[in-house]
Amino acid sequence: MRWAVLAMLSACLAAAAVACHSWQAGPAQRAPPADSGPLLLDGGGNEFQPPAGPAADNSRCHVCHLNYVQEELAVVHARAAIGCAKCHGDCDAHIADESWASGGNGTPPGIMYPLAKINPFCLGCHPPDRIPAAKHKAFLAGSAAEKHCTDCHGRHRLAQRKCKWK
Repeated sequence: MRWAVLAMLSACLAAAAVACHSWQAGPAQRAPPADSGPLLLDGGGNEFQPPAGPAADNSRCHVCHLNYVQEELAVVHARAAIGCAKCHGDCDAHIADESWASGGNGTPPGIMYPLAKINPFCLGCHPPDRIPAAKHKAFLAGSAAEKHCTDCHGRHRLAQRKCKWK
């Protein structure tokens, strides 16, 4: 029952995010439709833009990890049709385990990356010859002291884990 409620909530929030932003047409803003409800229009131009074409379906992950719906690294990869499972594995046991909610340890995703493994994994799809050299000069030269791809790209690493894996 709890799984069904969380899945429905996630679907509703995802639909709301698309609906709230679908009235925008590029950089020029026009008034939202009258039936769209109250919106915060700060004019900052940094509004979330949902993928416009085929994208990875990460809805199973977003049921619990709603914080990644708009996270830069996840969104960029989803727009390229690369979903969470590509990096973290198909994790049915992780997805089905709700024990963490009651203080349990939870089941980890199929693949997790300690700091030492982040760069080698990222470089598997983003080889050095395809990375913009000007922005990554120190990193590519090996002189960037303990720099990890996720230090600059997105907010994908958790600052603090709320459970310990089984």
